[in-house]
Order: sequence, then C-alpha cells, then structure tokens
Amino acid sequence: MSLLVVGLSHRSSPVSVLERASLTPAARAALVHDTLAAEPATEAAVLATCNRIELYADVDKFHAGVAELSTLLARHTGVPLDELTPHLYVHYEDRAVHHLFSVACGLDSMVVGEGQILGQIKDALALGQELHSAGRLLNDLFQQALRVGKRAHSETGIDRAGQSLVTFGLEQLRDGASVEEWVAGKRALVIGAGSMSSLAAATLARAGVAHVAVANRTLERARRLVEILTEPGAPGKVTASAVEMSVLPEELALADIVVSCTGATGLVLTADAVTTALAGRPGCAVDADCDRGARLALLDLAMPRDIDAAAHGIDGVRFVDIEALAEASADAPMAADVDRVRTIVSDEVAAFGAAQRAAHITPTVVALRTMAADVVAGEIARLDGRLPGLDDKQRAEITQTVRRVVDKLLHAPTVRVKELASTPGGAGYADALRELFDLDPQAVAAVSRADARHDTKNNARESA
Repeated sequence: MSLLVVGLSHRSSPVSVLERASLTPAARAALVHDTLAAEPATEAAVLATCNRIELYADVDKFHAGVAELSTLLARHTGVPLDELTPHLYVHYEDRAVHHLFSVACGLDSMVVGEGQILGQIKDALALGQELHSAGRLLNDLFQQALRVGKRAHSETGIDRAGQSLVTFGLEQLRDGASVEEWVAGKRALVIGAGSMSSLAAATLARAGVAHVAVANRTLERARRLVEILTEPGAPGKVTASAVEMSVLPEELALADIVVSCTGATGLVLTADAVTTALAGRPGCAVDADCDRGARLALLDLAMPRDIDAAAHGIDGVRFVDIEALAEASADAPMAADVDRVRTIVSDEVAAFGAAQRAAHITPTVVALRTMAADVVAGEIARLDGRLPGLDDKQRAEITQTVRRVVDKLLHAPTVRVKELASTPGGAGYADALRELFDLDPQAVAAVSRADARHDTKNNARESA
C-alpha cells in the first residue's frame, strides 16, 4: 500500500488560510484530474469541507508524491506554495488510513463526534468514481471509512461528544437560555440550499422557530427544501417560504436569526447590508434600544465566508463564523466514548492494512495456480502421445491424480504466504513467490486488472 494524503484543516491552519484555499466543485474535479496526470499518482480523491482540504493519492514514490501533491494544492487553491506549506500535514500508508478513519468518526472535526462528515466522505468517493480516479485502493479505503464511521456512531456514544456544526453555532449565539428557548417564536433566514443549509433549516425547525425563509440562487432548490420542512411528519411545527436572492435585503430586515452557507466565492452579506437591514427592521431603529438584546443573530458556516467580518462590530448584532467556532471548540468537553472510538479506529486500521496486504498477494497466488494447471495440462497431453491406448476412465484417473499431487504441494505454501503477507512488511512475499516460480509479470498484472475492475463495479453499486 502506497497511500499518501496531503492536506490542511482547522487543526493545522488559521481560518484565513482555509478560506483562501477553499475549492469550488469544478476546482475539485480539476485537481483530481491533474493529480492523475502527475507522474507519481495512479489514483486520486479530494475531501473538501468547510474546515479541511485533503488530497489522497496512490503514489509510487513518497518524496516525489509529497512535492507533487503540495504543488497541485497550491496551484488549484491559488495560495502560493511557500504560504501553504507551513500549514500542510502529510500522512503515509497506515497513518493515512488512520487519519481518514478518525475523520470519518468525527474525531478530527471542529465539533467532535459530528456526523455530517460521513456525507462529505461519500461525496468525495462519488466524485472519484465519476472521474474514474478512484481505483482499487481508494475505493476500498473510502468505503471502509464510511463503514468505520457508521460503526463508531452505532456502537458508542460519540454523538453525545459533540453536535452538528449548526447546533454548536446556535449554542454560541444563544443569549443565556437553551437553544430551544432562545429560538422559540423567532423568524429565521437560511441562505443557501445545500447540505449544510438544509441541516441548518431542519435544526431551526426542530428547535422551534416560527418561520424559516430559504433564499437560494436557484429558487427551485429552495422550494424543495421548504417542502421537506413543511411536509407531514417533519420535525417541528414551522411555516416556511422560498425566496429569490434579489429580495434578500427585505428578508434580512424581517429576520431574527440568519444562517448562511453557500458556495459563493464572494460576500453574500456585506456589513452595509446588515446595517441597512437593522435600520429597516420594524420597531427597531438603529439608534434605538431594543428589548430583545441582540436584534440580529448571524451564523456564517461558509468557507470562504458569506458574511462580511466587519459585521462583528455592528451594534445590535451577534455574529458567529467559522473562526469563532474554531476558537470555541478548542475548549469543548470530550465524552468518555471518544476513547472507545479511538480503539475502534485502531482495530479497523490494522484490519484494513492486513486485508490490503493479503489482497496484494492474491494475483500472484492465482497466477501460480494457473501456471500449475497449465503444466498439468501439458503433461497430460504428452502422456496421450506416449500412451495412446489409454481409455477415457484411465486417462481421467491419471489426470485427477496428478492434479491432487500438485494441489497438495501448493496448498501449504499458498496458505502460509497469504498469512505472512497480511503481516506488516509482508508485501515482499509476493515478490519472492514470483521470483521462485519464475512467474510471468504480465500474467500477475492481468489478474490484478481483472480484480480491480470487479471491485470497482461492486463499490460503485454499494455507494449508489
């Protein structure tokens, strides 16, 4: 296994750098394409969220791979390499597997234990499959990461160790009361209709807001989210409306809580827009006291940011963004179940490594048995020429006897070599087997390609 990951996250980088390094969906696809075109990489996948950007690749050279992946990240994020390098981390082989499994379990999230990362890992795998950049290794890796994450959430109380980024953000905004008490009866504006915005709208509805307005560049997507929020059996009793982005100033003037998470590359709400909205708010002039404390609560979950950082200085506004959440999460308590999840991750990493090492030798074993079968067939053909008088029963008995002898001779070595291959450093046993039996490298490669095609089809069906 030659898995390499190069990336940066809220743990290694200030939010200002993460914000500059964010990737659009088109940029992610371009990064994957260029990584495959680079000499050291044969597979590639990108995991990009609001607080991490990671490039995964199967490489044949470690140092060349690190240099190439770092350069590609700098080129596609637009952050100069000398500025990006101090914030990058590198994991290789088992450490790279351990890292992704930890991420999948929420151990590396800004809010420990949050489960939304599983959807983002699934999206990364789907992109890799769509672009045909995820081969056998990355398909296996990301599929297993999803299973490990689900196992952690089902077998432990990791969910109690943290919440979604939305809930955590609302907790930072609340004014002394519980989130439910604080949002009760308020009017919320959600900007965007993607996965994070949908989660925000559902969280607000469940907590008890009176109305949710959803603004999105594509009105149809906003309408679909409104239908989900108001359908029978939906959590909470909320009214909702879908609005055009063009009426954002009017909706902002009516809102008590604003949550924004779009894929926009520029600001969605400027400080001037927020000030104007406060001035136009019914019953609350800018210079007048308001008996509700902060008249407008802003939560910006986008990367790069949607809301102007200058909004922090506006009277009557309480503003929480990714940077503030990162600072607050550093002091968040961790549940005892985190230790149990770490044990799960360690066990799963060991099992994954053993399975990969065992799979590495399978094509060689298959090629060896194929060669043995060819030898048996050749010798039986020679026997037919030397003893043409054998009847079918005699010929069948001789053939079966020779095959049993060959199978018995190969059984113990092939079983043992599979066991040895699953141990650390066991990859060399496949090389030894090929050398000892003078196996054709092309025959082994043909088995590997066939297995890879079969696994890719199975993984695509599983993730569909």
